[in-house]
Amino acid sequence: MAEDLIRMEKIEKYYGRVHALRGVDFSVRHKEIVGLLGDNGAGKSTLIKVLSGAVPATSGTIRMHGRVVEINSTTDAIALGIETIYQDSALVTQLSIARNLFLGREPIIGSRFFDRMDKKRMNQVAKDLLAEVGITKDIPPTTPISSLSGGERQAVAIARAMYFHSELIILDEPTNNLGVAETQGVLRFVRNARDSGHSCIFIAHNIHHVFQVVDRIVVLRQGEVVADDIDPKQTSVEGVEQIITGMADEELAGA
Repeated sequence: MAEDLIRMEKIEKYYGRVHALRGVDFSVRHKEIVGLLGDNGAGKSTLIKVLSGAVPATSGTIRMHGRVVEINSTTDAIALGIETIYQDSALVTQLSIARNLFLGREPIIGSRFFDRMDKKRMNQVAKDLLAEVGITKDIPPTTPISSLSGGERQAVAIARAMYFHSELIILDEPTNNLGVAETQGVLRFVRNARDSGHSCIFIAHNIHHVFQVVDRIVVLRQGEVVADDIDPKQTSVEGVEQIITGMADEELAGA
């Protein structure tokens, strides 16, 4: 069995009196795409926020490569190789594709006293990355993000994660509000990420999209893991929906 890249153990999260996560155990193996599913309020977003450093866990342990790590901020997560791509892409729409790819990590030329961005390198890397993630249109890397379609913006966000060799890419509703062609493009990017050696967590309300790309499905309900090893090749969308809603438990109780 492949070694765990990430293992979250007994994660608890309280928001005041609200018990959002209840002793959650969650893992992602190397080069694995995990679908994280659950109804609204199940705890998916909270779990991802803990892993990405956006909010602290109340208690619990996170291990990476078997070693306990502290993730107290998004900067900590990024330094560990964990990148999160939200449905709004978290891009600065006024800036160019190239600037967004390197935002906060721009290559510098010149001395530390007179440093300036290496725009030539940034533009060349951006051009190469766009082709690598499947954008066939000749889009100049100086193009502002505001001029791109939703799918193209997601491609830029994924390309950024891949370029900086993120070991784990978290995709939070990446296909939301996208057209059919753009959705297929994003799903193709996810497959490419795995083939390039990355692991992914894929969160989506559209279970059909999840079934197209993931290796394993984990289901949360009311802050608890109710299933963590669902093989999409051995089950159906309807079967997973029953687990999400609790109907599967009701059927077993009535049997």
